Amino acid sequence: MQRGGWAIINPMSKTSPGAEERWLALIASLPTEDPAARMRMLRTLESLGAAVMRDGAYLLPDTAASRQGLEHLSEYIAKSTGTAQVLQVVPLSKAQQLAFRSLFDRSARYAELIKVVDSLKVGFGIADPSAISRVLNKLRRDLEAISAMDFFPDEVQQRAAASIAAAEASVHKLLFPTQTQAGGKTGEPLLRRAWATRRPPWADRLACAWLIRRFVDPEGSVSWLDKVQEVPAGAVGFAFDGARFGNSATQVTFEVMLRHFGLAKNAALAKIGAIVHFLEVRDTPVPEAAGVQTLLQGAARRSTSDAELLAEAEKTFDLLYEAYFEAPGK
Repeated sequence: MQRGGWAIINPMSKTSPGAEERWLALIASLPTEDPAARMRMLRTLESLGAAVMRDGAYLLPDTAASRQGLEHLSEYIAKSTGTAQVLQVVPLSKAQQLAFRSLFDRSARYAELIKVVDSLKVGFGIADPSAISRVLNKLRRDLEAISAMDFFPDEVQQRAAASIAAAEASVHKLLFPTQTQAGGKTGEPLLRRAWATRRPPWADRLACAWLIRRFVDPEGSVSWLDKVQEVPAGAVGFAFDGARFGNSATQVTFEVMLRHFGLAKNAALAKIGAIVHFLEVRDTPVPEAAGVQTLLQGAARRSTSDAELLAEAEKTFDLLYEAYFEAPGK
């Protein structure tokens, strides 16, 4: 059967045309009085990376993931009193094949990522590097999302990845001016690592976890261990006896980490360090400490898990840092 320059094979046929010719089409219709079902259908198709051929007709390359996704979607549509057919489609010409491919061209989205990365470079050495790092983290997640739906990747995807990687390296040098990679005396890399501390989470441990996720290892993970629980193999321990990073004779772990990672001269972080020090040691009073203590205690009461408490604490430390930070030259 032919339709509009392409041929339809039996629904979900097991025939095997050439790899360059296999496509799946969803022909679907839902009742107009059920907008919620239609919205769910469209969101599912978007998550699968489907292209719109016309209203009610959607296209995907014929892959195992696409087949599974469209089969589940067609079942949902049928349960919602709609109609859906998943068909295998074969273009009748090379021109039609290229036209189908063009529906999945992600180059404009990659180009937009590159453009945003280039715009961030203007702020290198001026804006807060940790803020730039957060934007780059989001851009990397965007890149991964686009790549997951890029069925025909080409060099522009590689250029986008290289652009983000180069910007991340530059920002890391700004965050750590005395070292290009966070590591100990042995040069051990401390990027994209698992970090571990012990319960209960309080000022020093929460502040250290925030410091790690914002300045040291934004893509790292933090776990909370019970007192007798062994530190997982390969994890970097902090803020407990015997950990890789712990208290010194005069400083809490947060202050030790500031010095180790070349951040002790950051005035905003130093002020936060003084607050954390007082909340843990109770020696030299810091005016802002009482307010921070109240916020952390409130977060602890509201939170139902360590992860939730850390997320709340990070908001507090983010606000403190933004309040204390002054861009160079001010």
